[in-house]
Amino acid sequence: MTKKRKRQEDFQKVKLKVGKKKPKLENATDTTFKTKAIQIPEQLKEDGVLPTQNRKLNIKDLLSQMHHYSPGVKHNALLGLKELLSQYPFVIDAHLSSIISEVAAVFTDKDSSVRGAAVHLLQFLASKIRAEQIAPFFPLVSAHLSSAMTHISEGIQEDSLKVLDVLLEAYPALLTDRSVILLKNFVELISHQQLSKRLKSRDKLSWMLSVNPNRRVTSQQWRLNVLTRLKKFLQAVVDGSSDTEDEGLQEQKDNSHSVRNPICISWKLHANNQQHIQLFESGGLRPKINSSFRLRSLTSVMDSAEKGLSSAENLKGFIEIIIPLLIECWIEASPAQSAPILGNLLESESQQLMQQVLSIIHLLWKLTKRHDETYKMELWLRMNYLVDFKHHFMRHFPYSLQDTVKHKKKDPCKSNRNCMKSSNNIDHLLLNLTLCDIMVSLASTSTLQTDSGWLDMIRKFVTDTLQDGSKLNSKQVNRLLGVTWRLMQIQQNKVATEPLIKAVYTLYQQRNLLFPVRTLLLKFFSRVYQKEDLRTQRIRSRSKVLSRWLAGLPQQLALLGLRNPELSNQLIDIIHSAASRSNKELLQSLQATAARIYDPLEGTLVLLPAEAQRRLVQLVYFLPCLPASLLACLSRCCIMGRMSSDLAATLIGILHMRSSFAGWKCQVQDNSVNDVDYFSFLFSTLIGFSREELTSLQGIRGKPHISQTQLSPIRLYLTDLDQFLHHWAVTEVICHSLSTIPSQSQCFDILQTGICKYLVGLVVIPDSTAGSVLCAINKLLDQACIISENLHRFLASCCYSLLYFLLTIDREDAEHLQKRDMLWRSCISALALLPRLLRLMLQSLQVSRICREELPVVAQLLRLLMQHGQLRSHMITNEFLVQQIIKDIMTLKSGEVQEQWLTDLHYCFNIYLASHPQTPGPINTVY
Repeated sequence: MTKKRKRQEDFQKVKLKVGKKKPKLENATDTTFKTKAIQIPEQLKEDGVLPTQNRKLNIKDLLSQMHHYSPGVKHNALLGLKELLSQYPFVIDAHLSSIISEVAAVFTDKDSSVRGAAVHLLQFLASKIRAEQIAPFFPLVSAHLSSAMTHISEGIQEDSLKVLDVLLEAYPALLTDRSVILLKNFVELISHQQLSKRLKSRDKLSWMLSVNPNRRVTSQQWRLNVLTRLKKFLQAVVDGSSDTEDEGLQEQKDNSHSVRNPICISWKLHANNQQHIQLFESGGLRPKINSSFRLRSLTSVMDSAEKGLSSAENLKGFIEIIIPLLIECWIEASPAQSAPILGNLLESESQQLMQQVLSIIHLLWKLTKRHDETYKMELWLRMNYLVDFKHHFMRHFPYSLQDTVKHKKKDPCKSNRNCMKSSNNIDHLLLNLTLCDIMVSLASTSTLQTDSGWLDMIRKFVTDTLQDGSKLNSKQVNRLLGVTWRLMQIQQNKVATEPLIKAVYTLYQQRNLLFPVRTLLLKFFSRVYQKEDLRTQRIRSRSKVLSRWLAGLPQQLALLGLRNPELSNQLIDIIHSAASRSNKELLQSLQATAARIYDPLEGTLVLLPAEAQRRLVQLVYFLPCLPASLLACLSRCCIMGRMSSDLAATLIGILHMRSSFAGWKCQVQDNSVNDVDYFSFLFSTLIGFSREELTSLQGIRGKPHISQTQLSPIRLYLTDLDQFLHHWAVTEVICHSLSTIPSQSQCFDILQTGICKYLVGLVVIPDSTAGSVLCAINKLLDQACIISENLHRFLASCCYSLLYFLLTIDREDAEHLQKRDMLWRSCISALALLPRLLRLMLQSLQVSRICREELPVVAQLLRLLMQHGQLRSHMITNEFLVQQIIKDIMTLKSGEVQEQWLTDLHYCFNIYLASHPQTPGPINTVY
């Protein structure tokens, strides 16, 4: 009992009673806790129903399916995303980050259908997303692209090129910012690294072309695909460079005389201190500061990897890697050594590969010229690659295409070797020209004797291509002219350059050339002329072909007319440049063609836009002589309204500077403008209408074109407002030119003779002509001038006809109301300057001959004349005539109720004339 009893006492079981709580254990854990609610109102708000596509899936559902293990689900999700985003474009902005990250992640998906759908979706998104929107996420996209390009799977590598195409098309600037990484990826796509056996260390690795039999395409086709994208990528790098140049006709760094747009200066604004002109010494529009110090560019503070190809070290390193690989590609595609030397035939695929090889090298050469030490870079390229290029590239030059396509009909263009293109649109001429461009860039004047062999081959090819009469496109011509220019710079003697210029001129003479081609040829000849003009200042030996080209430009301008305004502008710029340099041949041709260019009806001047008209007007200054026939054409151009009044004023100013009245202290061109012809031009322009037009106006009768009064023999032809304002603006310039002639009395006599000969005796005269004549008389009249009786009577009739017209204008006629102030000032000034003119006009007011409707107009005119301060003394002198006119009016109105206008007339007469006040009245009267 003892041992068993003791064990039971040690482990006694506690008996729980009903209703009592279980006692807590000593090692029990307290599991109680307290909570408090956190209120986040903005996050708890529900945005409503998200838009869905046809399968009722919204953007979140589709993005979540992108992580599914099934390729079919991911493929359907990509298709659904494209469908949803095309229906609801605003979803793109709201979920841009998620969309970009999910789409970029499937660039490396194992399933080809998923990758294809991702490319299509990326292409759709590229058209909807701007570059600045995708820029924050582009490092992620670029990282996935690099992963795809370097992936072990051949299919993923092939699809990565499609992604690259989309990004190059939509975001070239963003893609080229990561050029260092992507260029290495391009190299790894077609080659692999191998330790050179010649090197004991592992510091330098060589690259060799790789061959993968598992690809769906041949090795050559795969390299062609990769090199095509590499060429596009390098082209984007070149285009994104700050110094953009033309591919073939880029400005050489030694040419500091390139054509620049001139600064337009308004001398009126400058004289009034409203326009300031800043001049720079030998600066042109871009000031050149000669300083030995240079500012450090921002790229100099970047890391070498961040600079990309803008760093000379990175560019040299990439050239050292890619050029050997490109040469290997060329060797595989080049014709066999047993092939005939002349016209080596190439297969279509081989030529495409060779074209890409040369295009890549050409772009790399362009990038080398963007660096500061261009000469050192060119020397480095020549030392390292000239031997290989001569051995491989020039060995079978020139190359032609083997066309295997059978044609049912013979195309005349196909018979020409330069027009031959395959079904793949391969241009073998561009292949040869690109090769020429690369090779001539490695030559210079100092190496001319060493390189004469292959330079002669290129020179012969270029000359034959230019002269064979084939139709070339702009890209071919651009590259062709670039090679020609480089050849001319390498060997600058006339014996070598004249055949090249002659060959280019042969191409220039072809008919129906495309506008871009014609533009390139004009630019080429313009540059050659400017270069030659600088050289011939020391050595007078001009090119005959160039002189013939210059002499033909004015005739081409006259024939071109309005058919191509852009081409006409280019011709005008070149003609202006040569004329300013006093080129004899061009000035003679311009003189012979001037009548056609400045024809007032169908001439180039009146057909082209305003800016081209301005340049043509400036050319008048350079014409050797200005005969009467040409001045007549220029006068008609001024008054017909087909060029602006400001431009007409410029033309009149130029003719004045060419005349003997310009006040030159030194003698200029002899007899350039005859004095008689100059006065004839001024008078014809002042009248504003030709003799034939004035004759045709004499038969017009009645309103609305004629203003007629019974007290004046002259009827006014009412011109349109635009025509009137243009004529009036030209009149002011003519009056200013007449006023600058030293002998005013002789000038007035010439004007008086012209008026009496051509205007006196006419029944119908335009209102602008009558006003212009009065304006000129007011400007030229002085005490020494003697006015004939015929001119007095003619001017008196003009004054009354104009005043009658002004007083009878309907207030609703807004067009003619704008003429009122100008014509009123001319009439009042003439009446104030010529007292006899006022007397003759008052004598003509024989109210007994007019109808009763005109009496209020005569009364209003008399009242206004009496009230005008400038005419007060003259009206007092003619008090008797005024009193007699008022009596005649009273006689006609006797027995009738006196109207208000008659009462006002009596009042004005009694105030201003009957009492003879000495104090002057108001200067102007509002009528």
